[in-house]
Amino acid sequence: MKRIITYGSFDLLHYGHINLLRRAKALGDYLIVALSEDDFNTQKGKSCYFSYEKRKQLLEAIRYVDLVIPESSWEQKSSDMHEYHIDIFVMGDDWKGKFDYLKDNGVEVIYLPRTPEISTTRIKSDLNLDKA
Repeated sequence: MKRIITYGSFDLLHYGHINLLRRAKALGDYLIVALSEDDFNTQKGKSCYFSYEKRKQLLEAIRYVDLVIPESSWEQKSSDMHEYHIDIFVMGDDWKGKFDYLKDNGVEVIYLPRTPEISTTRIKSDLNLDKA
């Protein structure tokens, strides 16, 4: 069984997120989503519209997602590869090269193209939520 993992905040869930999750799941058999916790988002300088629990609930309802785990730090990625026996690490191509070090853990690292016309940042801007 091939196990895939991806990471993110997945705030204001949209079809770009679904495209990423669908393509990630197509690479293997079991997709784990490491969802950024609220405190970690704050550390990254991001604020989410929905709480961690609400975002987790949304992700768990998506048929491509098999398991949602919390992401609480940048450093946990290496330990997650071992703990969850990950074969493939997937991120959007805006992170290209950033996580290549995970190849040292025997993990295939794939950067998938993003859906160009949609992003949470754009939605927030269009709705003026970034000013809230």
